[in-house]
Amino acid sequence: MTGTIDAKLASLGITIPTPVAPAANYVPTVVSGNLLFVSGQISVTADGTRLTGKLGETVDAEAGRVAARQCGINLIAQVKAALGGDLDRVKRVVKLTGFVNSTPDFTDQPKVVNGCSDLFVEVFGEAGRHARSAVGVAQLPFGVSVEVEAIIEIA
Repeated sequence: MTGTIDAKLASLGITIPTPVAPAANYVPTVVSGNLLFVSGQISVTADGTRLTGKLGETVDAEAGRVAARQCGINLIAQVKAALGGDLDRVKRVVKLTGFVNSTPDFTDQPKVVNGCSDLFVEVFGEAGRHARSAVGVAQLPFGVSVEVEAIIEIA
């Protein structure tokens, strides 16, 4: 199915990958009323390459932004699958929570998570503006640099 959001993705040169299967005992998405909760998506590319490393140690803020953007692409893939391929059903990105694998002295988590936030505004326009948390953590699954989860209002 193609719609306005799919056309926007194409104009941005973004290809949405097949969603990644859960790595443990959880489901990738849950719909409750008009809200879609999307489990945390890690910084892994369509070819399976994991964007790994610790911010403030082996990864700089710009590489972290790229990793967060990849998380956003993976979130969109999960949303698309949950909505039967119809991304035009997204009414509002309500909240993103970003987790940044970082050293204790790294304080640019908000700049890193902007990689995902900026993508959502590029793709969904004003409906992509959201509340957000950007949190530094000691470690993430598989040693990835970033993980982001989302709450989306749907039609």
